[in-house]
Amino acid sequence: MASASHSAARLTEGAIGKTLFFFSLPILAGNVLQSLNGSVNSIWVGHYLGEAALTATSNANTILFFLLGAVFGLGIAATILIGQSVGAKDLDQAKRVIGTSAVFFGVVAALVSLLGFFLAPVLLVWMRTPLDALPLAVSYLRIVFLALPALYLYAFVMMCLRGAGDSKTPFFFLLLAVGLDIVLNPILIFGVGPLPRMGIAGSAMATLIANTISLMAILVHLYRRKHFLWLYAQEIHYLRVDMAILRALVGKGVPMGLQIIVISASMIAMISLVNRFGSQTTAAFGAAMQLWNYIQMPAFAIGAAASSMAAQNVGAKRWDRVHHTARAGVAINLLMSGAVIAVIWLFERAAFGMFLPDDSLALDSAVHMNAIVIWAFLFFGVSIVLSSVVRSTGAVVLPLVIMFVAFWVVRIPFAYGFVGRMGADAIWWSFPLGSMVSLLLIAAYYRWGRWRSAHMVREVLPAAEKHAAASARVD
Repeated sequence: MASASHSAARLTEGAIGKTLFFFSLPILAGNVLQSLNGSVNSIWVGHYLGEAALTATSNANTILFFLLGAVFGLGIAATILIGQSVGAKDLDQAKRVIGTSAVFFGVVAALVSLLGFFLAPVLLVWMRTPLDALPLAVSYLRIVFLALPALYLYAFVMMCLRGAGDSKTPFFFLLLAVGLDIVLNPILIFGVGPLPRMGIAGSAMATLIANTISLMAILVHLYRRKHFLWLYAQEIHYLRVDMAILRALVGKGVPMGLQIIVISASMIAMISLVNRFGSQTTAAFGAAMQLWNYIQMPAFAIGAAASSMAAQNVGAKRWDRVHHTARAGVAINLLMSGAVIAVIWLFERAAFGMFLPDDSLALDSAVHMNAIVIWAFLFFGVSIVLSSVVRSTGAVVLPLVIMFVAFWVVRIPFAYGFVGRMGADAIWWSFPLGSMVSLLLIAAYYRWGRWRSAHMVREVLPAAEKHAAASARVD
């Protein structure tokens, strides 16, 4: 069994709280960067190309976010598998995970890119994209589909590095991608020098070029640094599908990806209910959602960091550190999310003023709903951290069930059931209610559930060892 300890960033040693905190910071900064990048691109398109162009990008990006979310769980599964391999100091297993995952992500990305390029008009018509925005959306979405392989593989590489204990390298190359995207957007939209004016297609082309360059750059960096996960020419045999690993990627990754769909679909249901109260309430809710997205970022960053750290310790069979990781993650989340919540709560009128005019009637509605909802994200954040630690062993079904119960059995039925009696307040109170249920259920599962005995992969022996084991059984 080859050792990975000489090359990996070890999350099985040292002070847990300090390591987890600094490991999560680049992930958090990357999430913020990506949100800001989307906002800047929307400003260029909306202010200079018009409402139809902004509508076109919004519809196309909805499809893109769904496609990225569809493989998000598979990426997390690869992260956990690599983390467990690194923790167990099993370089061979880590490289088999890399090889299987790279082939799988590459094939899926190529197929989706090819199909999406030709089916883009059908998808946009099915979404009922406004007719004035449809030609623009088709032009934009087709280039986005061409960029999909780079986006998929780039996300895969970043998650693999995080599983190996490195969150800094992905951040630096994400910074490169975002920087290039922001710079290239106006250049390709309006044309500079010999470069033609591409309009809305230029915005999509900026994304394609930025992510392709960044992907190539990070691959060159890993090759030149002789990273322990890099597959060299003599290791080309790792680039074949190991069915045990593939089953783990799909079997464990799909439930994790479904959690994103459960959350996204519940927000669509909520927005549909909010729309009943008119444009003023909808505008207030939209402004609040902008702020709430940033409030949730620390929890997701700490959850991702805790998952990688716990996975390495699961592989190393350091269960004491797994439980300390959960406690440290909860404490850090409460401090970080609590700080963001406190700042927004103290300066909420100024915060909402960034999205709503000073004389807007929606401003008071936004402040009212925020006072009820904002504290719920503390409970939600703790749920995210505990779920991430639980998933590090391969226990993925119960966290999905708990999320479904909290959102679709408690939150949405409460909002719809009591809206006639409580008005819009039923919607706002459903947030803390659902978050509290989620926290109580995942805490109970963490304390008394059988997640510690779960497995990502039950059999990951190389082919030669499988043959030897089979021969031994026959003898």
